[in-house]
Amino acid sequence: MFGQSSVALIGKVCAWGQVLQVACTSSSCLGCTAGLPEALPSTGHCSPSQGDLWGSFLWSGLSLAQLAELGHVLVSVTSGGEEVHALDAPHSLASVFTQLAGGAVMAVGTWTLAEKSDYISLLSSSTYSATAYILVVAGVVVMVTGILGCCATFKERRNLLRVYFILLLCIFLLEIIAGILAYIYYQQLSMELKQNLKNTMTQKYRKEGEESVTSAVDKLQQEFKCCGSNNYTDWADSVWIRSSEASGRKVPDSCCKTITDLCGRRDHPSNIYKESGCITKLENFIQEHLKIIGAVGISIACVQIFGMIFTCCLYRSLKPEPY
Repeated sequence: MFGQSSVALIGKVCAWGQVLQVACTSSSCLGCTAGLPEALPSTGHCSPSQGDLWGSFLWSGLSLAQLAELGHVLVSVTSGGEEVHALDAPHSLASVFTQLAGGAVMAVGTWTLAEKSDYISLLSSSTYSATAYILVVAGVVVMVTGILGCCATFKERRNLLRVYFILLLCIFLLEIIAGILAYIYYQQLSMELKQNLKNTMTQKYRKEGEESVTSAVDKLQQEFKCCGSNNYTDWADSVWIRSSEASGRKVPDSCCKTITDLCGRRDHPSNIYKESGCITKLENFIQEHLKIIGAVGISIACVQIFGMIFTCCLYRSLKPEPY
């Protein structure tokens, strides 16, 4: 259970008569009650002196390194011979928090794709959806990684800790990328909408094969109570409005305050959202959600940093595994 250097060290302490009272019973030495090897020198009684404990240790001639080794041995003795690492509990707790963080990241990504993706077809860039997919992937990997982290902690395997650290680093980079993409797209969104939203609405609305755009435009105009990109006059350039399929409509029926069949024929302010365009409202909606994506990505990345720090500390505290 103990190496020869540890046995010699304990023997030296016993020889000087400086063993802690908690490690001795009656008048017998530590080796008599802790099951140490017979090679431990017999020194008789081990009663400590009545002086200052630190002073007696220094008087015994032990170096700080030897005192540290003695402390490690005493901990091993009191734990039944099993190694006890002070970082096991914090690292396990960090693994649990990592899993919870992974669940939060995955939830935000899934929520974005399921509930906030109606208007993705109106955007010319795929950056918005890309950030959501990155969060979903990172969340799934985090959940799996958390299980690996718990196994590595309980088994105290250095090779598992190496894999766990690498996965944490990859997740950290993914979340940072998601946060950076969200921030960059936040800055570019206004210009993109100004350049493309009107053209998308007027050229693709009710066009065959562009059903997702049609659905998004109708929902956008009804949900935000708006009509057209800048205002209702944008629909005068619509390919569909100019065609016979529009049946004389001046705007789509989704511009109407109360939707009825062919209500788009009448563009009176009492009938349609005449003065309010959709571009500003869509921009504000997406920017608010980009803030959430960026904040979640960066915040969870910070949690990963603590996980990596605890992993490194626990890795260093473990002895190299025999080949």
